[in-house]
Amino acid sequence: MWKEFVDYITVDLLNLTGQVNDTVNFFIYDTFKIWFLLITIIFVVSYLRTYFNTEYVRAYLQGKSQFVGNILAALFGIITPFCSCSAIPLFLGFIQARIPLGVTFSFLISSPLNNEIAIALLFGIFGWKITLLYISFGLFIAIMGGYIIGRMNMQKYILLDVKEMDGELDDVKIELTFKQRVEQSFDYTQDIFKKIWFYVLIGVAIGAFIHGYVPTDLIVEYAGASNPFAPIVAVLAGIPMYSNAAGVMPLIEVLTQKGMLLGTALAFMMAITALSLPEAMILKKILHTKLIVVFFSIVGFGIVCIGYIFNYILL
Repeated sequence: MWKEFVDYITVDLLNLTGQVNDTVNFFIYDTFKIWFLLITIIFVVSYLRTYFNTEYVRAYLQGKSQFVGNILAALFGIITPFCSCSAIPLFLGFIQARIPLGVTFSFLISSPLNNEIAIALLFGIFGWKITLLYISFGLFIAIMGGYIIGRMNMQKYILLDVKEMDGELDDVKIELTFKQRVEQSFDYTQDIFKKIWFYVLIGVAIGAFIHGYVPTDLIVEYAGASNPFAPIVAVLAGIPMYSNAAGVMPLIEVLTQKGMLLGTALAFMMAITALSLPEAMILKKILHTKLIVVFFSIVGFGIVCIGYIFNYILL
């Protein structure tokens, strides 16, 4: 119904044709579709999040074994809407709580990969099957990446002399009425949407231009099935960039429409959202360069593997 309405606007009212119609139609359709999905899913997840808080999670993780902690920290990343840089303060809080280093890295990997914004956009663009596969692989990278780092005993590469944070699980309580939870979720959704709506607009605009004017053959030549190194190139190209899922997902949609394999496109997105040069610069104040290199190498290798697996499954 929404697609028919957009077609009516661009064709019947504006009398657009050809590439101009393709570009404008794509821009209008995707912008409002993505905005609607973001508002709806962020509100739902925000409401669920009112039953938790970071102090509760911190206290809960303190008493868990490493591998169980890796799993729980990765799952916690799903309900935290952070990009790779904004997840660092909570990452530091976990270190201060003396939570195992590998567990804290599971959260740092999972949060930008699997937050509700990425999930909402993936669901709206590619459907629930692709979204479920993406979440599963994202959690796998977070759990195993954190576990491997934890087994390498690299605590000596934490540069800050952090003070231990006190706090027990019983000290943390959340008592909100239904109305307070709804109001808090609405305010949070509004705040998040204000921060990301423009990035969506820019991402859709670039995607619309590619959709209307960039030849399909050009993308297929360099990022299609004929290039066996496409996922590797995609990850290397994505690391220097910095964006959140809201800004890059519209590009992923149009790149796949133009012939880029989905695994390659998702590897590109995962590298942008989970690994970035700004993140490395911030982490440099907390961690030794050796640990940062290990972190980027493990996660980058995992993303490349996921890209190849996606391409193989969905080819």
